[in-house]
Amino acid sequence: MQVEFKNEPFTNFSLPENKKAFEEALAKVESELGREYDLIIGGERIKTEKKSRSINPSNKEQVVGIVSQADQALAEKAIQVAASTFETWKKVPGTSRSRYLYKAAAILRRRKHEFSAWLVKEAGKSWAEADADTAEAIDFMEYYGRQMDKLSQRHDLPRIPDEDNELYYVPLGVGIVIPPWNFPLAIMVGMTTAALVAGNTVVLKPASTTPVIAAKFMEILEDAGVPAGVVNFVPGSGGEIGDFLVEHTQTRFISFTGSRDVGLRINELAAKHRPGQKWMKRLVAEMGGKDSIVVDSDCDIELAAQAIVASAFGFSGQKCSACSRAIVHQDVYDQVLGRVVELTKNLTVGDVRSNEFYTGPVVDDKAYNKILEYIEIGKTEGKLVAGGEKGPESGYFILPTVFADVAPDARIMQEEIFGPVVAFCKANDFDHAMEIANNTEYGLTGSVISRNRANLERAREEFHVGNLYFNRKCTGALVGVHPFGGFNMSGTDSKAGGPDYLLLFTQAKLVSEKL
Repeated sequence: MQVEFKNEPFTNFSLPENKKAFEEALAKVESELGREYDLIIGGERIKTEKKSRSINPSNKEQVVGIVSQADQALAEKAIQVAASTFETWKKVPGTSRSRYLYKAAAILRRRKHEFSAWLVKEAGKSWAEADADTAEAIDFMEYYGRQMDKLSQRHDLPRIPDEDNELYYVPLGVGIVIPPWNFPLAIMVGMTTAALVAGNTVVLKPASTTPVIAAKFMEILEDAGVPAGVVNFVPGSGGEIGDFLVEHTQTRFISFTGSRDVGLRINELAAKHRPGQKWMKRLVAEMGGKDSIVVDSDCDIELAAQAIVASAFGFSGQKCSACSRAIVHQDVYDQVLGRVVELTKNLTVGDVRSNEFYTGPVVDDKAYNKILEYIEIGKTEGKLVAGGEKGPESGYFILPTVFADVAPDARIMQEEIFGPVVAFCKANDFDHAMEIANNTEYGLTGSVISRNRANLERAREEFHVGNLYFNRKCTGALVGVHPFGGFNMSGTDSKAGGPDYLLLFTQAKLVSEKL
């Protein structure tokens, strides 16, 4: 009998023993900073002359790791190895493939604090955010393993006389996995292991800013006994190998999480048929959001304020699900805004090696400069009421920022900033609030804070997002509990961590035998 899936519990860092264990993990990771990491193709470790330096965003002087970079010749080799390995891997029973995930999850659970410490160093996550990222990675493997076990069972079809009919789900082939930097463990692990447990082989191109975490996860896959060539680790720049991998005739699918513009480019390249290509490529894409929390007139003021602050400024707002728009009924606008400003000004910002800081840096200089540009735009579109300034110069720190009295069509209400910036917009009534909530090209997450059941039911039907939450924050989706994916320019609504996710990496085959 299969053990029921349960989400990995979060660590309580107020307990002295947990705090001590995490500090020891940080010390271990710090002793390993600056090491070199190779490509891994078919189990072979390959060093290249071209290398990339991964930097700690909390401390720009600290090198996390030095990572070899693939060129097109090595990308070609990775695809050929993946294609060859697929011929054997696809024949491994699904229930056997799922056991690799259970083993890998157990290993990650034993190394949980170590991996969270890498997230602190390479991604700039606070202890709590890093711990949640690692827990989610464990969840994805446990959940997708169980989903594969179910998918491997015989699927009942109506019986007709003199025929035996059976439906199978068979793997697609070689997949290109392009994960994001903001959840460099959880989302990378989920995308990679969903593809491999379904019987596919993978060319993994990690995010350029967080490749070390992906390299460390390759250690876990090897330790779990995943055969060489099933997952091939090929870091490299998008310009050098990204388009090449997407366009390759042996690429069967692309699994992507990242920006709208890159996702649309991948979609365009993948859609074009090339000589020798036998299939239409499949794209599984999650492309960001411009997420709103709608606050109704009869709301719980404190709940609304806490939800906005947590959703907007956790991990410096670098989540596709982050709240960057607060749409507040005019009757409670001043009260909610005032409390949010008060809470925001009390947030601590600094090097997240210390657990005393609520939020850390943004990921790199590109993000830093882009967000600061949007803050300047915001000063022309609204009233700056909190933040708006750089933090400590040692890292890419920006103070949590709140703009008030912003028009619904303003740039900071429409464009994805991906940083610690939230815009407040006043709604005349709930009709107006719904109109504003749906006025972006995105449709990922949203939240409504209200005691009015009729309005909640209206929002259930009218608020056009893939993940809608009532009377809680709009971030923090749990695997299995909150299948995750968005509408419109937020992607293909793939519903990661949901019961139908593995179907995206398989195709159904019907076999009918005359008896």
